[in-house]
Amino acid sequence: MPIQVLLVEDSPGDIRLTREAFRGSELSVCFHVALDGVDALAFLKHEGVHALAPRPDLILLDLDLPRMSGREVLTHIKADAELKSIPTIVLSDSEFGVDVAMCYQSRANCYLCKPSGVNEFQRLVRETGDFWFKRVLLPPSEPIDKPRDGDSSD
Repeated sequence: MPIQVLLVEDSPGDIRLTREAFRGSELSVCFHVALDGVDALAFLKHEGVHALAPRPDLILLDLDLPRMSGREVLTHIKADAELKSIPTIVLSDSEFGVDVAMCYQSRANCYLCKPSGVNEFQRLVRETGDFWFKRVLLPPSEPIDKPRDGDSSD
């Protein structure tokens, strides 16, 4: 089953580079793009044209977006009981400490600065995908009602 990735990004160049990076990886990725924060939340909440959108396994989120900033989108995602477990990685041009701190305070899973070089950008995206889908144990996409026998609650 392919991995569902939602890229929330308004730069056509960064969209193209991210798409190419995932094409060059060993992962089977189904890639979705939201061009602004409003569209991203509609996708995540299955609203309007996104009524049949899949639940992403990973969200790559730019901060500087039209209509609703990535900061606001992150806050909405992490405040929503059904969305907050989706790994949300901020991928931004900003290296400002205030942006980094705010994103972690809002429960971003990771904050990455976009490299300026094409090859470095694609390598960062590919390595990020490899890390999150080859190394990290992620929660199931369906909610778990109660622990199974023998599972501890710690």
